[in-house]
Amino acid sequence: MPTRWPETATSAVADRAACALSLRNGSRSFFAASLLLPRSVRDPATSLYAFCREADDAIDLHGHPATALIEFRERLALAYAGCPRDNHVDRALATVLAEYPIAPTLPEALLEGMAWDAEGRQYETLSDLYAYAARVAGSVGVMMATIMGVRTPQTLARACDLGIAMQLTNIARDVGEDARVGRLYLPLAWLRAAGLDPASWLANPQFNDAVGGVVRLLLNAADHLYERAGGGISALPYSCQPGIFGARYLYAEIGREVERQAYDSVTRRAVVPAHRKLSLLCTAVAASITGVRDVSAVPLEEAVFLVEAATRESGLASAPDYRTPWWNFSARIGWVLALFIEINRRQGDLAPRTHQPAVQEGGPT
Repeated sequence: MPTRWPETATSAVADRAACALSLRNGSRSFFAASLLLPRSVRDPATSLYAFCREADDAIDLHGHPATALIEFRERLALAYAGCPRDNHVDRALATVLAEYPIAPTLPEALLEGMAWDAEGRQYETLSDLYAYAARVAGSVGVMMATIMGVRTPQTLARACDLGIAMQLTNIARDVGEDARVGRLYLPLAWLRAAGLDPASWLANPQFNDAVGGVVRLLLNAADHLYERAGGGISALPYSCQPGIFGARYLYAEIGREVERQAYDSVTRRAVVPAHRKLSLLCTAVAASITGVRDVSAVPLEEAVFLVEAATRESGLASAPDYRTPWWNFSARIGWVLALFIEINRRQGDLAPRTHQPAVQEGGPT
């Protein structure tokens, strides 16, 4: 039986470094956006991402996904108990869980969503797709918000909105890639309404105006959630806002690129040019100064269970203070430049190829 791990400063640094390597190799977009976050948030977020990424790879690629799911649920329980397995990822996760009141429902929901992926589950309606996205990305948004010290249900609901919006963007972008490996995330009812038989189309995925119309509807749904999320980002601690606004604008721009391609994400893959990334990151910094706080919208029904679970844990720890004075504009620009340098250094696309947690791209894309 594992025992409580003897954490030292040296081992903690090594654990975090191993998790950061997983992040750099697994999700360019999350790694890049994380550079805009204060280290006090970036380090625990990276540890969470590493566990989520490892779980997703194991459940998705394992010959027996149900067995892999049981294993990772056991690993999660051990980390919560303070007795992690003896590896970098589990020790780093246990450290995060010991320091922050992350409700167990949140990572458990993420694992459940990963299991749905492994099953090849399809979604009849947009509500069904929301339920999936809430698990694989909304849960990540709430965990991130918890690390940032957010405890109010309204702001947590906006974190869910952002994670779900990013997941919808990824799905809209990857329609062709998913179809070619036998996966279909577009709402089946929408496809039928457009005159398409989902099974027949999946057997021979081709782009046409009907598919483009469904992709457009999905991006419209994502845009609605991005708008709702913006007011919640402005409610985050000041020093966290540039990074989260950066993720919001960069991911939304993926949708704009799909739109410029006449919604063809079957034969083409949308890529956001580097010069536009820089412009959007500058916009993110400005939004962190001028954004209007508005968390009044009610949470999506499919995400209520996440918000309620996180809210129940609100009394377990005081909210840390990550605030940076709004006038410290030079520091914010420094973060943007560092991020832009990293984006240019790393060749490749903005979003992960598969629908990884955004922590999804929510996420751990």
